[in-house]
Amino acid sequence: MGGESPNLTPGFEIKFLLKSEEVLNTNHEFNDALRSVFTTPPTVTKINVMFMDTDSKTLSHAHWSVRIRKKEDIPNFELTYKKRYAIQGVDIDAALTEANHDGFDASLANKYEAQVEWGYKKRTLSISHEKEVPGSRSGDTTLPDVESARSMIAGEAPDELGNWGNDALREARVYGPILTTRLVGKWKGIKLTVEVWPIVIAAEDKPMYIVEASVKADTKDQAGDRRRALKELLSGRGWLCPGDSLKAQLIMDNY
Repeated sequence: MGGESPNLTPGFEIKFLLKSEEVLNTNHEFNDALRSVFTTPPTVTKINVMFMDTDSKTLSHAHWSVRIRKKEDIPNFELTYKKRYAIQGVDIDAALTEANHDGFDASLANKYEAQVEWGYKKRTLSISHEKEVPGSRSGDTTLPDVESARSMIAGEAPDELGNWGNDALREARVYGPILTTRLVGKWKGIKLTVEVWPIVIAAEDKPMYIVEASVKADTKDQAGDRRRALKELLSGRGWLCPGDSLKAQLIMDNY
């Protein structure tokens, strides 16, 4: 396993949940107030997303998340294999060292992207491997059927997932799909992304609209500055939800 090479160097993504009733209109589309504050173009991007795991959630229990996305403006399917590590308090280095011990060290920097996801309270380290495979066509968000999806994610799986992970992928079913909407704007001269995830809550048989705003940063200090400023703006507007996103967990629990 790892431990001989230095730790991966992470980037940072600040993520805040927004109050859907404050930033969406009655059609559950982005409202004019949000568009004005974040200087957004008139167009949005539709992205269809499905997660893959066994009925017993083998991958999820091992803190792996595997998904397939199809963006309407890109012809390929995007496959993501993500391993997550909890960050205790502010100790990012401890999580990076734990990942290193599992084999995710600096020698894999060309294969995996390390990112600290920094929310309202929680910080999580994610180690992601992404692949693209030929899809249908641009302008279409159709995802593969379950047999094709299994073949695709097992065939492209990184070695670090191991034989047990490959076995799980070959038995996986679909959690989802979720047709998400993405809006890309500008804030303080940097790119800001807002997404809506309509997640159907099984017990209620109707969607919960999860709205998430995010910006990226290269360093911890830069991330801290941007997080403070964005939190202040969202709070001042009455848009900020005081909690962390559980969208992946909601999808795994309700589909």
